[in-house]
Amino acid sequence: MGDITEIIRRAKDGSTDALNDLFEVIYPDLRRIAHARLRGKMADSDLGTTVLVNECYLKLQAARRLDAPDRGRFFAYVAMAMRSIIIDIARSHGSQRRGGGLQHVEFDEQSAAAEDADHALQIVRVHEAIDDIAAHDERLARLVEMRYFGGYTDEEIAQALDLSARTVRRDWQKARMLLAAALRD
Repeated sequence: MGDITEIIRRAKDGSTDALNDLFEVIYPDLRRIAHARLRGKMADSDLGTTVLVNECYLKLQAARRLDAPDRGRFFAYVAMAMRSIIIDIARSHGSQRRGGGLQHVEFDEQSAAAEDADHALQIVRVHEAIDDIAAHDERLARLVEMRYFGGYTDEEIAQALDLSARTVRRDWQKARMLLAAALRD
């Protein structure tokens, strides 16, 4: 199948076969990332690990061209795609909380649905906070996106952003303060 960087290069040039090959090679990594991101947070939602990975694939397939020069940046790109998909689902859940798709449910189901909707609204708030952070510091926004929506470790983020793990940890401290401030508003 070839080196991942070579496959990424072919996919960047617009080869559909290369994108298929790439997903075949990194599918286990994507499932691990998706599982880590979804664990416990959206367990009862419409989104599962396989669905998130497949939706990510479809989103990248629809773009027709991969905008990532190497493995690290590809995974950063995947984090952006996963963020977009998760936000779409969260917004859908938020609209349901406000009356979209009304249906009669028993009390216990209502409290579970309310918890899901609250979590979905929290995800949307984090998404908006990342946009606020990006207005001041794009790198911090990418870091939050990769950690929160991609479930990446410090080392994975460091590789994707060409930083040291120590810089990522230091940036994470700054990003957490900015994120907390944005979420308080």
